[in-house]
Amino acid sequence: MNQKKILVTGANGQIGSVLTQSLRSQFGTDLVITSDLSAPENPNGPFEILDITDHQMTADLIQKHKITDVYHLAALLSAKGEANPMLTWRINLDAYLNILELAREKKIQKIFFPSTIAVFGATTPREETPQDVPLLPETVYGISKTSGELLSNYYAKKFDVDVRSLRYPGIIGYQSLPGGGTTDYAVEIFYEALRHKTYSCFLEADTRLPMMYIFDAIRATIELMEAPKQNVKLKYGYNLAAMSFTPAEIAAEIQKHIPDFKISYAPDFRQAIAASWTESIDDAQARADWGWRHEFDLSSMVKDMLENIKI
Repeated sequence: MNQKKILVTGANGQIGSVLTQSLRSQFGTDLVITSDLSAPENPNGPFEILDITDHQMTADLIQKHKITDVYHLAALLSAKGEANPMLTWRINLDAYLNILELAREKKIQKIFFPSTIAVFGATTPREETPQDVPLLPETVYGISKTSGELLSNYYAKKFDVDVRSLRYPGIIGYQSLPGGGTTDYAVEIFYEALRHKTYSCFLEADTRLPMMYIFDAIRATIELMEAPKQNVKLKYGYNLAAMSFTPAEIAAEIQKHIPDFKISYAPDFRQAIAASWTESIDDAQARADWGWRHEFDLSSMVKDMLENIKI
């Protein structure tokens, strides 16, 4: 078997930047190639400019580096996606189809596809959402990810493509600023608390959403990709959970460390997006199939965020 050689697309994003560090630490810097539309200030390893919507450019890069595993993170998120549905579809789905075709042609061995709680909608139980439910998303982001899950399942069953996928909840981390998602408030709130001791939230106080600290999300991603193939029984997005909270609850937790912090509420268009999503997730199948366990809860996450954000 060829030596593992990893490509991370969308590597400059919130998840990609931290995932790259973990992959390079685990497998070696030179064996992890990162890519995005522009180079980061300090790539800290091999980097390639890549327009993921260019099929030939993608194929050439994969051939050049003899890539075996692709972590396909390039995407437009929920809020930005609503502003440009056609571009969202091209980046989130058409580009992924290119990756799947390269795997069908045996030019790569394994794919990670990030799905999302945005696949859920009005047909989904809002509490402890089961793994298998009717999906009726209400954003183009969610629609593109639902379609990606279906394509993942199809290519796995039809062509034996080894594709693995997680339905990420809202991801919180201090390593980068938010990138246009509906759960961005849960990152922004820390910076505003430390800078100004006040924050105006774009969601209502009692809007409960599933969330996860970035270190748990990264660990889940790599653990799923490294699990024995026979343990990965779902070829579409595994439900993934750690905690669920509201803006009021995270504000109260921050106030334990910054007592004079104040929060106010000015809901915008993202409130409707959040209202269409689920409140909590049942991820029993991920825990049973490949041993997923989260480590951070709301209290430990808030403490770690406040200790590590540099203002």
